[in-house]
Amino acid sequence: MLPMIIQNLVSNTMTLADTFMVGLLGETQLAAVAAAATPFFIVMLLCFGLQSGASVMASQYHGKGDIKTINRILGIGWMASLFITVLIAVLTQIAPMPLMKLLTNNEELYAPGVEYIRIIGFSYIFFSMAGMYTAIQRALGNPKFGAYVFTCSGLVNVFLNWVLIFGKFGAPALGISGAAIATVISRMFEITVVLVYMNRSKIFKPDFRLILRPGKLITRDFFRIALPVGLNELLWSTSISVFSIIMGHMAGSTAILAAHTIAGNIERLISVAIFAAGQASAIIVGSEIGKGNLQTVYSKAVALNFVSLIVGIVAGLCTFLIRTFIAGRFLFPAMGLGSDAQGIAMFMLGVMIFIQPMRALNMSNIVGVFRGGGDVMFALLSDVLSMYVLCIPAAAICGIVLKLGIIPVFICLIFDEVAKFCITQPRLHSKKWIKSITRENPQEVS
Repeated sequence: MLPMIIQNLVSNTMTLADTFMVGLLGETQLAAVAAAATPFFIVMLLCFGLQSGASVMASQYHGKGDIKTINRILGIGWMASLFITVLIAVLTQIAPMPLMKLLTNNEELYAPGVEYIRIIGFSYIFFSMAGMYTAIQRALGNPKFGAYVFTCSGLVNVFLNWVLIFGKFGAPALGISGAAIATVISRMFEITVVLVYMNRSKIFKPDFRLILRPGKLITRDFFRIALPVGLNELLWSTSISVFSIIMGHMAGSTAILAAHTIAGNIERLISVAIFAAGQASAIIVGSEIGKGNLQTVYSKAVALNFVSLIVGIVAGLCTFLIRTFIAGRFLFPAMGLGSDAQGIAMFMLGVMIFIQPMRALNMSNIVGVFRGGGDVMFALLSDVLSMYVLCIPAAAICGIVLKLGIIPVFICLIFDEVAKFCITQPRLHSKKWIKSITRENPQEVS
């Protein structure tokens, strides 16, 4: 878990630094980037879903010692990721303005948003390829590699942001375009490091004969596992994006979007250990099932829940400390947030204090225990059902129809964690999530 904490911490710190530098350009530019980034947030989490599905399968096959099948899994993951990211890159070139009009009705955000969206689209091709390989390495017990790669690329991204946004070292001051260009270059750096490392890794050297010809059976297994996980991430990220769209169509959307961007980045920075605990849980559970240790998996899952609860309590405490002593006094004024945006961001952080322990338990079970245990369909249903049945309709009614303001809309968003907690805890203790997804005869997948 610790290398994943470092990776997530660095990644989110760099994202916050990016947000800070864009925020220095003005509240309008920050809101434009927040709106323009919405479709890429969906793509990123869809790729994360494919990576999670591949990681679940790879961890169970790693428990069996089947490296050939892991090569096939990597090949299918790369092909699926390329299809998705190339499609979105083409879309950003042929229809950037319709995308922006879908995301917000605030006309002052259109021009800077289109400027950003046309450049940033290409970055996710490189991101998806590097991310899939690091996910496989993580499943094989080498999470340090991903931590090194994304730490270095994050540093490259922040440095280039500073140079290209503000025009340092003789470079032109490109503003929002500079932020997008810096992201593309840092993603290219990631895939370059991956390509160099692949030939030198002692843990896992790809066999391209298997990667390029994965076979029908393992492809079928991959999509049986990865599609629900990918759909899970797609539906969840889409639901979050729908909330952003709802906020983008509310009165005072510029302040609301800016506040939500800042508060969200702070929350993600604080929650790095929560996400790492979930990812580590999936690998531990998957490896144990792959080894055939079905009798001990449940007790380890309960222990992982306890660890996650402690992590969530600490995250809530950190949120309280940052909100009380740092955000209002230093961070928000430095980023040029207006008084309305500051008040909204403080409210959002205040609610997050109390929800972190519950979020940690949900993450441990949905992203970790259930996925690692092969119970991907239940993970999908528990993660998105309450959001689409209850939270999104309630937020749309409160924000757009009744025009009640951001407080009830944000509470609708957060209530999803309460609903998931009530669904996932009984499932954990039922032990019905313990499922082997590997094939007993390795020759069947050759």
